[in-house]
Amino acid sequence: MSDPTKQPPPYPTQAGAGGFVAPPPYPPQPSGYKPPSGPDQSQPGFGYSNQQAYSPPAPPLNEGLAGGYDSDAEGLPGQGNLGGFGEKAIRRNFVKKVYGILFCQLLLTFAIVLPFAFHQPLRNYVRYNTWMYWAAFVVVIVCLISMACCEGVRRKFPKNIIFLGVFTAAEGFMLGCFCARFDADAILYAIGITAGVTFGLTIFAFQTKIDFTACGGMLCALLMILMLAGIALAIAAGTGAISTKAYMIGYGSAGALVFSLYIVYDTQLMMGGKRKYALDPEEYIFAALNIYLDVINLFMYILMIVGGSTSD
Repeated sequence: MSDPTKQPPPYPTQAGAGGFVAPPPYPPQPSGYKPPSGPDQSQPGFGYSNQQAYSPPAPPLNEGLAGGYDSDAEGLPGQGNLGGFGEKAIRRNFVKKVYGILFCQLLLTFAIVLPFAFHQPLRNYVRYNTWMYWAAFVVVIVCLISMACCEGVRRKFPKNIIFLGVFTAAEGFMLGCFCARFDADAILYAIGITAGVTFGLTIFAFQTKIDFTACGGMLCALLMILMLAGIALAIAAGTGAISTKAYMIGYGSAGALVFSLYIVYDTQLMMGGKRKYALDPEEYIFAALNIYLDVINLFMYILMIVGGSTSD
């Protein structure tokens, strides 16, 4: 039997049930503390990383503009594939194509006009049979409206070339009927003057820093004034209020001035670059048509000046 005096001392009294020491209470939280409601976004591996805001793709350069675009859009960061050397190369090819088409148009036109200038029986026939002029005029109007208003007509090959060829032939026939009323010498003088003026204006349009593409409204107003003045002067010349010579020289001078400005305007529209407005490179038929009509009208008004100056 063991000695009770050698028993181990009793364990101290423990707080709590079961003899275990109760853990100390959770320390009180500072006032205003709010426990996190989700994973910490600032820690790597938790949640989703911050994404850059989505930016919609840049619209096409020619969106919302019929047949052209604002050339201020060239070289934007969103359009880098069209800026710099690439855009310049496209524009150069566009200019070459336009002038190639224009040269063929003028060659065909004056090939049609020359028989009306030198073949006297043909000259006499068209003077007294105006139905030929008006028949060609109808064809010109139909082709012009089709190419100006229908994008598929002027952009789709070979439909655009066919319409342009028919238009050019009809315009040449109209111009031949007009030239039949003037002497052959006056026609040749007018051709030479027109070629020189057109060449000079083209060089000016390429070299000048003046932006004529912003003057479209003013040129349209001048054209309307020219048309109304032409009607009034024709009535005045018919009633004898003014002489036919004064009418031809005065009206021809005004018309030559207006279409000289149009040559510069349409040339700069074709060139593009840093100018306000420019034609889309796909509109080579429309660009050639514009410059062609400018040159033909300039020739007609110069012929009126030369013919009026040489008449008695």
